[in-house]
Amino acid sequence: MTSPEETSPLPDDFGRTFVDATARTLGGSADALGDLDRRAGDGDFGANVRTAMKNLAAALETDEPAGYREWVTAMSRAWLGVGGTSGPLFGMFFRDLAKAGYQDTEGQQDTAPTPASFAEALAAGQAVIQKYGEAEVGDKTMVDALAPAVTALREAVAAGQDPVAALTAAEQAAVTAAQETAGTTARRGRASYVGEAAQGVIDPGAAAMALVLGAARAAAEGGGAVETDWIG
Repeated sequence: MTSPEETSPLPDDFGRTFVDATARTLGGSADALGDLDRRAGDGDFGANVRTAMKNLAAALETDEPAGYREWVTAMSRAWLGVGGTSGPLFGMFFRDLAKAGYQDTEGQQDTAPTPASFAEALAAGQAVIQKYGEAEVGDKTMVDALAPAVTALREAVAAGQDPVAALTAAEQAAVTAAQETAGTTARRGRASYVGEAAQGVIDPGAAAMALVLGAARAAAEGGGAVETDWIG
């Protein structure tokens, strides 16, 4: 069994491919995510996604990031420029995820993370979302998809799985958990205001988080596709 410290790092260009895949996947799913939010919340999530991706594109036009942390920090800042609740929460999540980059033996500060460090950064992102969003697993929020993804990735890393297999396990756990939010009643966020009316609707934040995990898996593969048909 491979220890977390011995796990191979993700590809050198993981930061760029991860952000590219995230932007492409979320941007392409903005209408579907907005439809979920119209059925279960206040309907602004699709617009927030489009605004964040527009912010990202504008930033990348003027200053292309140089490494993993800079790429993911650009995504964080793009979300922090969005209003409402989702902007700050996703912004803080990506800010913690940027910290997964590590210093290698030659002293480089912005190299690609290992699956182990990526898992711990995901966990830190989950913690900050729970702190400021005051959500727990089962409240029908993005945490419902993120928590099982963190567990699955940690377990895969501990079992010595390669990066693609480990992130595939995390993506599958997130997608399954996001789909299961359709059968729960929201206790946090705007969906909590409509109560039983949100029954049968996947939480848009959980769906978006699952897509982010899919983008990470795609980036580990070097540019694979992310399945989005399950959103609705």
